[in-house]
Formats: sequence, C-alpha cells, structure tokens
Amino acid sequence: MRLFILVVLLSCFACSTLPEDEHTAKPLALMELPDHFPDISFPSDNVFTEARWVLGKKLFYDPIMSSTKEVSCASCHDPSLGFTDGLAFSIGVEERVGFRNAPSLANVAYQPYLLREGSLATIEMQVLVPLQEHHEFDLNILELVERLKEDEEYVAMSLEAYDRPPDAFVVTRALANFERSLISGQSRYDLSINEGLSLTNSEKKGEALFFSETLACGQCHGGHNFSNYAITNNGLYLHYEDEGKFRLTNDSLDLATFKTPSLRNVAITGPYMHDGSIESLEAVIAHYAAGGKNHMNKHPLIQGFDISAEDEGHLIAFLQSLTDTSFINNKIFRDE
Repeated sequence: MRLFILVVLLSCFACSTLPEDEHTAKPLALMELPDHFPDISFPSDNVFTEARWVLGKKLFYDPIMSSTKEVSCASCHDPSLGFTDGLAFSIGVEERVGFRNAPSLANVAYQPYLLREGSLATIEMQVLVPLQEHHEFDLNILELVERLKEDEEYVAMSLEAYDRPPDAFVVTRALANFERSLISGQSRYDLSINEGLSLTNSEKKGEALFFSETLACGQCHGGHNFSNYAITNNGLYLHYEDEGKFRLTNDSLDLATFKTPSLRNVAITGPYMHDGSIESLEAVIAHYAAGGKNHMNKHPLIQGFDISAEDEGHLIAFLQSLTDTSFINNKIFRDE
C-alpha cells in the first residue's frame, strides 16, 4: 500500500475485530489508497486536513443538521451497510419518505458528478441538497449556521479547520472533506489484485462472465470503482415516475436516464435501482437477462442474454467478492 495522506497515528483508531486471514484485510488508514486506485483530487479551497475531517465527521453524525434535530447524514448512510440505508426510499424528518434510493458513499471522491442524474459537479455542492430538501433535512443553511454559531465546540473546530466561524462555506467543505475519505478498496477482489489472494473457482468463473462479451457487465461497470458514471437508461420501465436527467435539461434524450452506480459492496447495498424497486441480486440479473423494457432511451448494450442457474451462482459469487468487510467495520468512519 502507498500512503496518500496519513494525518493521524494508526494507534488513535481501533482496527476491525474481524479475524486476520486470507479472506479479510485490515482497514485502511485514513486517506490510505490501494495501489490500484488513482490519486484523489481535492478542490484548491478544500485540501484535506485532519481538523477539517474531524469537523466533517462530527457534522455527518449530528442530527443538528435537520429541522427536527432527529435526522443526520448517517441516518441514510450507515457505514455497516456500505453507507446506504437498506431502504427503497430514505426516511427524512417527520417520517417523510423520499423519492430516490440513497446511493452508497463509498469512493464518492472519484465520482465526476453527484446525484442520481449527475446534476452536481462537486460533493461540496451536493451537501446542500439533503439539507434543504423537504423530505430529508428540511432546514435552511442559514438556520443551521446560526445553530452552529451558538455551539462553542463547533465555533472552535470551525476556526481551527477553516480559520473562520461556522458558515455555509465551512459546513459544505467540512462534510465533503470527510466524505472524500470513505475509501473502499480491500475486498477479496482487491486482495486478489494487490496481495495475491486467490479467488475461489466460483468467483473466478463469475468474474469471467462479468467481463464477457455476452453479459457485458464490465462495459458499464468497469474501472477501479466498477462504474463508467454514464448517464443512461437501463430499461427498468416503459414509463417512469422519476424523469431522471430530463427534469434538468428538458431534452428528450435525457428522459429517464440515471448515473451508472458503482458495484462496490453491492451485495450489502440493496435494494437496487434509482427507486430501490429490485430487492435482490438474483432479480437484478433476471432484469438484465430479460433485456429490460423497450424504453426509447434504453442503452443499446441491454439486449438480454441466457444464463444457467449455475452460472448465475458464479456471477453472484463474484459480485459478493466486491464486499469490503474491512471498510464497513472500519472504526475510523463510525460514530464512536
């Protein structure tokens, strides 16, 4: 492993209690990147520092972010679930139900744009969306800032991190600083690349199927983060309640198109699709094997395929090898 930035001593954080054997790995240190991961790019006004990370983590877990002071970022992004929530639609303040499935925040630092339709360019910009969204936090950023200014600890942490008292700049930058540290790259698949771990025969067969021309999964879910981040339609419906990118562009070519998600930790981040409408990996495979619905914008690669029950088992075994148990158990990221 190479260290990108190591801002804290390893002794400051407890490691996962998982047994150390060929199937598991120690959690990465803060901002430690696997050898096969590219460097992370930080905005010039929000370079990584320990003080900014600590402030961002505190905000991430603090329900002060919501109007009722009962909902936090972690309410919808639980580390034990790969920073998702296991629900089709997340629950916000006053039990209000959202309209999209909460995506994982694992490796969010590498995403070229945010939200399901890819409408925002930076994590700093994205932070404002759940804050003001009626079905999520339902809180004006100015009201949040006033709350933070009344808290001596937040004032002190803000001055240390950004040399200014709490304001919208500090809130968005600190949360983004923390979220960029959520690096997941220690799955069994990763260990087979970096540390010589051998995948099982079933996992190897599933990997071959995944990257085969017949299934073509890897054409959309390739790269170190298993996504090309394209904004596409996967034939989920003929008619969509959620118009996807179209609601921003009003371009018919964008109707019902959504960002291709990463498949990292996919075995624990269901339910799946932008609306959480598919419960299991088996059902996801069945959707693509059937070729999807013939929506006008359906991606041309989605044509359907034949797959035996045995091969489906191999494919699922490979997808399960993308689960990073060291990441979901890494106490660095937990509210402890």
